[in-house]
Amino acid sequence: LIGGLGGERTRWTESCAKLAISYGDLDGDSLVSAGMISYGSPFTPLYRKKLISSWHDNLTKLAIPHAEGCDITTTLADPVLIRQWSIFGLPQDANSVENGIIMSKSRRYPLLIDPQGQALNWIKNHEADRMPTFGVTSHSNPRLRDQVEFCMSEGCALIISGVEQELDPMLTPVLEKQVITKAKSKYINLSDKLCEFNDDFSMYLTTRLPNPHFSPEDQAKTTVVDFTVTQKGLEEQLLGIVIQKEQRSLEEQLKNVLEEVTNNTKSLLRLDELLLERLSANSGNLLDDEELISVLADTKAKATEVNEKLVAAAETRTSINEKREQYRPVATRGSVLYFSIVSMSLVNVMYQTSLDQFQNLFDKSMDAAEKASLASKRVNNIIDTLTYIVYRYINRGLYESDKLSFKLIVTLKILLAAGRLEENDVTLLLKGGAALDINTVRGKPFSWMTDASWLNCIMLSRENSVFKQLPDELLRNEEAWKSWYAENEPEAMPVPHYESRLSTDMGGGGAFFRMLLVRSLREDRTILCVNEFIRSTDAVETGGARLPGMGPRYVESATDTVEQVYAESHATVPVVYLLSAGADPTDSIDGLARKKKRENQCVSMGEGQEPVAMRAINTAVVNGSWVLLQNCHLGLEFMEGIEDLVARIRETCNPDFRLFITTEPHPAFPIGLLQMATKVTNEPPQGLRAGLLRSFTVIVDQDRLERVETSQWRSLLYAICFQHSVVQERRKFGSLGWCVPYEFNDGDLNACITFLEKHLYQGALSWPTLQYMVAAVQYGGKITDNNDQRLFKSYTEAWISPYTLAPNFSFNPESPINRIPNDFMYSIPDCQEVDEYVAFVQSFPDIDSPEVFGLHPNADLTFRNKEVQTLLNTILETQPKSSSASGGRTREDIVYEKAEELLATMPSDYIEDEYMEAIGDLGGLSIPLNIFLMQEIQRLQMVIKNVRAMMKTMLQAIRGEVVITEIILQGINSMYDARVPGSWTHSAGGDEISWLSPTLALWYVGLIGRDEQNRVWLKDGRPAAFWMTGFFNAQGFLTAVQQEVTRAHKADKWSLDAVMVHTEVTEFEKPEQVRTGPREGVLIHGLFLDGAAWSRNESSLIESEPKKLFCALPLIMVTAVTKGTKRSMAGDYGPYGAYECPCYKYPKRTDRYIIFHVSLASREQRPVHWSLRGTALLCTTE
Repeated sequence: LIGGLGGERTRWTESCAKLAISYGDLDGDSLVSAGMISYGSPFTPLYRKKLISSWHDNLTKLAIPHAEGCDITTTLADPVLIRQWSIFGLPQDANSVENGIIMSKSRRYPLLIDPQGQALNWIKNHEADRMPTFGVTSHSNPRLRDQVEFCMSEGCALIISGVEQELDPMLTPVLEKQVITKAKSKYINLSDKLCEFNDDFSMYLTTRLPNPHFSPEDQAKTTVVDFTVTQKGLEEQLLGIVIQKEQRSLEEQLKNVLEEVTNNTKSLLRLDELLLERLSANSGNLLDDEELISVLADTKAKATEVNEKLVAAAETRTSINEKREQYRPVATRGSVLYFSIVSMSLVNVMYQTSLDQFQNLFDKSMDAAEKASLASKRVNNIIDTLTYIVYRYINRGLYESDKLSFKLIVTLKILLAAGRLEENDVTLLLKGGAALDINTVRGKPFSWMTDASWLNCIMLSRENSVFKQLPDELLRNEEAWKSWYAENEPEAMPVPHYESRLSTDMGGGGAFFRMLLVRSLREDRTILCVNEFIRSTDAVETGGARLPGMGPRYVESATDTVEQVYAESHATVPVVYLLSAGADPTDSIDGLARKKKRENQCVSMGEGQEPVAMRAINTAVVNGSWVLLQNCHLGLEFMEGIEDLVARIRETCNPDFRLFITTEPHPAFPIGLLQMATKVTNEPPQGLRAGLLRSFTVIVDQDRLERVETSQWRSLLYAICFQHSVVQERRKFGSLGWCVPYEFNDGDLNACITFLEKHLYQGALSWPTLQYMVAAVQYGGKITDNNDQRLFKSYTEAWISPYTLAPNFSFNPESPINRIPNDFMYSIPDCQEVDEYVAFVQSFPDIDSPEVFGLHPNADLTFRNKEVQTLLNTILETQPKSSSASGGRTREDIVYEKAEELLATMPSDYIEDEYMEAIGDLGGLSIPLNIFLMQEIQRLQMVIKNVRAMMKTMLQAIRGEVVITEIILQGINSMYDARVPGSWTHSAGGDEISWLSPTLALWYVGLIGRDEQNRVWLKDGRPAAFWMTGFFNAQGFLTAVQQEVTRAHKADKWSLDAVMVHTEVTEFEKPEQVRTGPREGVLIHGLFLDGAAWSRNESSLIESEPKKLFCALPLIMVTAVTKGTKRSMAGDYGPYGAYECPCYKYPKRTDRYIIFHVSLASREQRPVHWSLRGTALLCTTE
């Protein structure tokens, strides 16, 4: 007995000591665990750690005993139970284990945020013995009440999937456990019916939404648990898959070791319990209990054996882990790729990819990768193959505008994972100097650099050590920098001072820092730099190894034909085509079906089409034909059932069956269907060449070409097709191209060709009739903007006229500013065959000159800037909302600091009595401009009051004094991203309440400028010149001016209805040059010309300077004249008359933002020239 107990003495002494410490720490440890179960479950792992850390600090401060680093796992984890969970499919990362413990200990039923479906799989396995026969049910199931009743009475485990934003109110009594006890039975009132309740009943609710917004009431009824897979957790899972595939024996050995450790630990615990039970239960003499002595002997032997095995297992596990680590880079890359894919769903809700889909690609890449005897070589082969296979699969389902964003996100995440870049570098690339105010930073010493570039330069020097001395370098070597800045291709030229550093790899970041510099100083060249960055990042160094990165093949254009999509498709995986304007895959699918000798039934979804679609699918599943469901965004209710339908037919389906679905992006499209389907985008061709080729393959065939046997018909047919491609392609230039981006399509072109054909049959050609039908009816019927109608009419008069039939006619500009690529002549070929036209079109240059569209070469710069902003904004949308910034500061710290800074400089409130008294001193409200001033002050006061209240609420929310609402959260996110919060610019109803700006700094500068103009007007009287941009209601200002001028001409019997605005451009370039205003009318400043420049010497519109998109217009005198007087002034604007230039509040040119038309002299060009240039006046260029 003494010998037996002596063997346990050491172990028991240690256990007693540990138990004594644990007992002493029980209060604090329990408090932390209870806090995590009650409050921590909805949060991310990072935030949970932050919570626990703050709780530890408070426990220490309040002197509550607790174990160092205690958390829910150390306090409540049962290793044996966790091992069982693992066998049932629970991922073994710390976050998933925590979630399992929370679910097992919580009293409320769990509501699981489970976008990857891992929690659902685990629960199905874990509760397999207790699940009802119908399995998992859905939240939208019409029989849900009956299923709940059955499970409650039988004590089953009920799993409800597909929960959206709200829970069914019918579940409230169950969730709140409103149990009614009658005699020995328990009941719950379910929809006015008492239903029996079994204590063994359990319920799990799951949602696939990655970031659902449940009401506080629903969150209080359930335990919301975030089961979203983490990057580290996924890496461990993928490592297991890699080892299973590559080193199966190693993974099985590890599995056996872990099971052995679990079983041995379980045996030891059981023996300990038995021994303690014998000792505590023994009432007689211990020496007489021979069984006890036997148990002691067994325990001692077992303990020795187990300890030896545990030591051996630990050594084996270390050895196995060392071998497994060789394959970790594959798992790391897989995890990086998956989270890059997930981030794209924030860009477009249709970009949904399930973890199962990704794991299929992961397995496929290992099969496809080249074999190698060396593990390092094999790892590189798998990484290279995996990256490209995933890229091609995801790329086919992205719209063209998002493809580069995805490639850049992947490249940046690869470098971040390898430790070659910091998060702060990426933030700098995306935001630049958007948060800085030009008035508060170091002054810009050069006129040749834009304000935005200078702000980017300042931010670059503050946040990045490589460019710390950049502003000083610019000053020291101004000529070299100015020359580099003015280059057409600065990204390909040596960078002054920095070239030697950027040319070296800089640990894989050289190309990135070059891109960062180009984005900061020459934003228009960023896209080209991004492509070069992706091309040059072909390898990444990490942990002493050189792993494959991206490379040249990721920059090359990659398109998938319908044949390729079909080759990779399966009977039980639908193919979803994402539609865009002007493209339809129906013809391609029909053509493939004929080629494969398959019947393809098309069903256009809409009201009453669900039964037709269901019959078509049921028939096709049996006989192996195809079904094409078109426009499924009009049949979302039917789409909800497709996922279940596919699951039901999985075993019995004919392998030749295919289901094709076409849909426009829609936020309510079922996530489950998107996650299981293959997604393909279908977009119209880009470029003049592609557009004309489409016209001469889809619209015009040989039969149509020969319908009228004249060269006149063929020439006009080609001209109409060319014009169609031009007006389509002009959209890419944004507002400079069309004020409204119209969806011109093949139907418009067809209608024009059909009219021309019939018109020519009837006799002689009437040019006015043809021009009217094309410009005003067929295309013009879609055009809603007057300036766009004028533009289209200009095209038609130039290109569909008698001159079109002249032998030397061409679409080239008469005197191009820049050389047309390859000196190509866009003439009209006189051909007899369609193939000849196709051959001619195929000889078009690869790049279309903007001058062919009638635009200035600078329009290409506008297009590039638009592309860059789209790219950066897209990636900014994908950035996490919870990361820390540089220097360890959190998002909240940065926003708090910024809000305090803005509050300190916020203009003071306008007191009504004070400003009304000041207006009275200016002449009172009998003067129209004084009424206008009063209205402007009232509007500005509303903005100041709203912004001040919003920022104070934000500060309170960050301090934890008020509940964070959706509006406050959006405000915090916007301020962190240096954007203007939506609640500052728009009311809850969507009305514009202030002004629009792309950055927070620009918006705030606008606030200060508006406030200053109003206060100077109140204090010193009417200004000599007015800042037009600073008005809420610029049209109201012009009306007030007209009223004042009309009243001044009361003796001449002028009336407001009989006058119109008259404008003249003055000699004054700056408002400071004006001492007093005009005797009649007003002077305005702050307008910029877009698409043209102004010659002060000639007082006329002229062509823009290269790379200078906007030109500040001198001050304009605005007054009112009678309509007769206006007509008599026609000769003052040059031989061709004035160009009526539209003036817009913002660069976004719509009827909503147009203010008025300004008559500008055009002495060298006809006004139509400026219409084609897209020339307009803007109050702001941002």
